[in-house]
Amino acid sequence: MHQYTKEEADKMILQAFDDLQIAYGASNHKHKFELVAKAFEFAAKAHAGVQRRNGEPYIMHPLAVAKICVEEMGLGSTSICSALMHDVVEDTEFTVEDIADMFGDTIANIVDGLTKISGDVFQESVSKQAENFQKLILTIPSDIRVIMIKLADRLHNMRTLDAMPALKQQKITGETIFIYVPLAERLGFFKIKTELENLCLKYQQPKLYQELEEKITKITPKLEEKIDGFLIPIKEKLDRRGIKYNIIKRIKSPYSIYRKQEKKEVNFDEIYDLLAVRIIVQPQEDKSEEELCWSVFGIVTSLYPEHPSRTRNWLSTPKANGYQALHVTVMRKGDKGEIGSWVEVQIRTEKMNEIAERGLAAHWKYKNGIVENSEFDEWFLSVKELLSTENIDTVEFVDKFQMNLDTKEIVVFTPKGDIKKLPQNATVLDFAYSLHTDLGNRCIGGKVDSRLVPVSEVLKSGNQVEILTSKTQQPDASWLDFVKTHNAMSKIRSYLRPEVNELQKEGAEKVNRLLSFYGQKVIDENIDKVMNFFQYEKRNEFFVDVARQKIDLTQVSKSLFQNSVTSIFSFFTKNIIGKKEHKLKINKKEVYYITKDDMAFNLVKLAPCCKPIKGDEIIGYIEGNNHVVVHKLDCNEAQRIKATHGNKIVLVDWQKDMDNSYLINLSIEGIDRQGLLRQIVKVISEDIQINIKNINFSAIDGAFYGSITLFAHSNDEIERLTDKLLKINSVKTVKRVG
Repeated sequence: MHQYTKEEADKMILQAFDDLQIAYGASNHKHKFELVAKAFEFAAKAHAGVQRRNGEPYIMHPLAVAKICVEEMGLGSTSICSALMHDVVEDTEFTVEDIADMFGDTIANIVDGLTKISGDVFQESVSKQAENFQKLILTIPSDIRVIMIKLADRLHNMRTLDAMPALKQQKITGETIFIYVPLAERLGFFKIKTELENLCLKYQQPKLYQELEEKITKITPKLEEKIDGFLIPIKEKLDRRGIKYNIIKRIKSPYSIYRKQEKKEVNFDEIYDLLAVRIIVQPQEDKSEEELCWSVFGIVTSLYPEHPSRTRNWLSTPKANGYQALHVTVMRKGDKGEIGSWVEVQIRTEKMNEIAERGLAAHWKYKNGIVENSEFDEWFLSVKELLSTENIDTVEFVDKFQMNLDTKEIVVFTPKGDIKKLPQNATVLDFAYSLHTDLGNRCIGGKVDSRLVPVSEVLKSGNQVEILTSKTQQPDASWLDFVKTHNAMSKIRSYLRPEVNELQKEGAEKVNRLLSFYGQKVIDENIDKVMNFFQYEKRNEFFVDVARQKIDLTQVSKSLFQNSVTSIFSFFTKNIIGKKEHKLKINKKEVYYITKDDMAFNLVKLAPCCKPIKGDEIIGYIEGNNHVVVHKLDCNEAQRIKATHGNKIVLVDWQKDMDNSYLINLSIEGIDRQGLLRQIVKVISEDIQINIKNINFSAIDGAFYGSITLFAHSNDEIERLTDKLLKINSVKTVKRVG
């Protein structure tokens, strides 16, 4: 930690405040410099002498958050003052009443809202996590600026995350990628979303992030040269038409490239749409904004052939966060014998661009201070329904809200031709409930484009859907397994609630009787032990399954309740072989190195969802009170666990002398030829000396597709094998699956 002298600290603070004033002065807001200065002086005095982890004066953090609010979110003096004072009530002796007396009720209420959700969203216990998170969401109807400032606060904390211990970094990035990134997208702050994603990748997979950064830096000059040539004829036509415009060149972000590599299972060199161009046009009196965008679209597609399935029209049907634009991917011809490449072109007006960059804050500007976004309002109503759901389990609440943040949508049509927007993977039943509760409750199926389908049929954009009903139909608990929207889930639960409440009560009574039988107190700690024994996280779900006799409580023995004092970060599991005892000790401040014995005694288990092997970057999760489950660091389930169970995350790594073998799957593709399979087997078995468990190959129209299951000792061994296989003539791709 760097130690600053008083003179250095004062100079740093004044420079940061000057930067804030310059950013505020450059904004289009009605300027209230005296009010902002007053808030700064008040906050600086309140935090005087306090330092951040990196040694900077604490006031530097509120100053940075305030600058993000004005410069990157487009917020005004009320938000700036609130951001400057957002930690005052939490960390000092000043009260909300003091702030109200000096700055008025509006600013005081925002500061109060920020104080209630201070610290990490997910803290010591799961119940505390949901409580804090509910407070965060409940601030939306009172003043949405609370959640915007909280997002700015998280962005600055992510920018300065290097000062935090490694375990804390993992918890914070887990929260960020699971909640704050989709929240930023839902609120329309795409630039902030992208930066948060990149920062998460930087701390979760530093080696991969560095590799991508280096590749992007290396390829950028060539890509920009190609884009410049690509743009010449477009600019000429725009100029001839008298269209005023601004063009921004863009290359995919490291996180976006990483996700594409994972989703499409391609290498960096195989990503065809690294290039992107944004054409921002100024309004014209004789054309509407949509007509202007379509004019530019016509120019671009008259010059370059478009990809038949990569055109996106968000002009007539904006995204739920208000985003409007035309996206088209076109083919740029290669120069001097090089192959052609796809270029994504985004077409927006200046107004659309500002809304895309500054989200809901820009709506205020264009709607006279009122956020008029019916899609956002509809989303928020679904969130309020979630908050008001009775008996919802804590972890389930977080999962359901995160699902509600998803902005990927489909557009379907009613029989009369009306448009209805639904989240991706929504079903016929979701569609029915979106129209009317009674329609959903009585739904027995549907007609999708005149084809009869069941209630669970997943819909696609462009489908025309007719709902079929029966007077005798009623909701079933199994419906909750496939519906996508919270609206449908909420209405199904509401119908089933009396039955579920009775089942929860019956299950709880059975567990209580079990505890009494073994002479144990009916307290949360003992109930949790029984839940952990059966590997359940959600108490209400556990009680229901007990009542439905899906769980056999006779499997529980009295020994489960012995040695009742347990610790989240330090626990012992005994496995007796003769007189030997194997213990697992974990210290939250240190990296735990996994040994061969840990695996042998089942104290450490490898997550089946991502199948980590030695050499993978990993994270540990303390499951129950007797073992650690190891996930790959980028595993989706690991992200969820870091966000919802941050207190059970531990830093783990592989002990260097571990020589366990791991069952892994490879997919391999290429051009079929005689003797190819023999050559592949030779490389695996003889050259790299890896044992093969299973191998399946098929050839179709001159191409071959293979799946190989083998026993590998490390990720390095798999990389060496992959490199060797790719050197075989005819082998085009080799991918590790899982």
